Amino acid sequence: MTKRLSSEDAYALLYELCVDLGFCLPPHDIRRLREAPPADVDKFTDAVFKAEGLDPGGENGWLRARVREVVERHMRGK
Repeated sequence: MTKRLSSEDAYALLYELCVDLGFCLPPHDIRRLREAPPADVDKFTDAVFKAEGLDPGGENGWLRARVREVVERHMRGK
């Protein structure tokens, strides 16, 4: 079961994506995702890819899986 992320939880998730995977989003996208984080793992993952200027369904399958793994872990509260 996934949980709705608080602003602080979303920030921690985005920070980890930046530091560990290089997904360092522009400030306005960080603010948007903190204020209204998607409640679904796949929707949050897609939002991160779009903010990074990448196609979420493109040729980055292995990278999407890594990002999704981090998102899912945070949404599960682990």
